[in-house]
Amino acid sequence: MSISIFIIYLASINLISGVIFVLDKRAAIRRHRRVPEAVLHILEMLGGVFAICFLMCVLRHKNRKFSYSGWTWLILIWWIIILYVFKIF
Repeated sequence: MSISIFIIYLASINLISGVIFVLDKRAAIRRHRRVPEAVLHILEMLGGVFAICFLMCVLRHKNRKFSYSGWTWLILIWWIIILYVFKIF
């Protein structure tokens, strides 16, 4: 897979993850049905962790729940290591 396709993939999965995370924040405010945390973690593992970490800080959503944010930060570290090892960035 060429690097440009990989960058397009990462941008797309981060956009999708960000939209779903914002929708979960809106559902939390309105006390509607929420997006399961497992779905958010799967999106993070697929590469959407960069948008979710950014939005966790900006929206102040799910950052006090360590059972969620702890895994998110570990997945972020995992992705940074992968990008460094494969010299993507």
